[in-house]
Amino acid sequence: MVFGAMVLLVGLEELTNIHNVERLKKELRASYSLIDSFLGHSELIGDLTQCVDCVIPPEGSLLQETLSGFAETSGTAFVSLMVSGRVVAATESWWRLGTPEAVLLPWLVGSLPPQAARDYPVYLPHGSPTVPHRLLTLTLLPGLELCLLCGPRPPLSQLDPQLLERWWQPLLDPLRACLPLGPRALPAGFPLHADILGLLLLHLELKRCLFTVEPLGDKEPSPEQRRCLLRSFYTLVTSTHFPPEPGSPEEKTEDSAHQPQVPRACYLVSGTEEPGTGSRLMALQMGPRRLFLLLSAQSPIHGLRGLATHTLHALTPLL
Repeated sequence: MVFGAMVLLVGLEELTNIHNVERLKKELRASYSLIDSFLGHSELIGDLTQCVDCVIPPEGSLLQETLSGFAETSGTAFVSLMVSGRVVAATESWWRLGTPEAVLLPWLVGSLPPQAARDYPVYLPHGSPTVPHRLLTLTLLPGLELCLLCGPRPPLSQLDPQLLERWWQPLLDPLRACLPLGPRALPAGFPLHADILGLLLLHLELKRCLFTVEPLGDKEPSPEQRRCLLRSFYTLVTSTHFPPEPGSPEEKTEDSAHQPQVPRACYLVSGTEEPGTGSRLMALQMGPRRLFLLLSAQSPIHGLRGLATHTLHALTPLL
């Protein structure tokens, strides 16, 4: 991720053929805030999962339709709507961006200080590591940004307030409803069990994820501790129980006779042996989806799998 951040903002050519060390040091300063956000306690998890952090807006289809129309008018196929470094909606071309730029671009936007508009040169570490593109960002509401990835056109001046107003003014209420989605990821009123303190849902084929440690308001432990627990549990489960990637159907057919059975679920109980203390962590995989749950100490161990299965079925239509 750190190397990807340097390529994103400086380009591969500058890093592999260094002619002037001092100039390179100066240019690399542009990547410091992005790299710092990886090293700090981020609210995102794409650095670990290599999946794009997303949120689910209440009126997703309406936002998606407007985004596609705006992309056509502005003359670029790569457009997305972001809140706090998470993707709310994006065009098909944006979703087809490769790894790591699909993860890095929202992180970059989330790590930059607020500005009404930006015209930012970026390299795509996978798709275009030596030829820069332009990342245009336009603030629709504080914390909610429209992002366009394009070549020399359109100029930033072409995206004038009148054009933005024509497309986005009618959607002011749905846009406002996106603002609290940053830390929560799910729309208000989404039915989640009261024992769930945090969740991570991955779609391994789409390379997208939902991550929240604030699904139902304030309880112990703190959001920082919850994030730490879920990140550690994800690392443990992915490295020891679940393979990192689902194999191709051909590989699965050929190797089915030789491969050991892959676990479908696992759980971990942390804390003391006293009842009602510590926490429960549950992981479940079905097809391309993996769900990781952090649950309160009151959640009975014999009910973890049923709760996780029910939650995954409820979340499946969203991602």
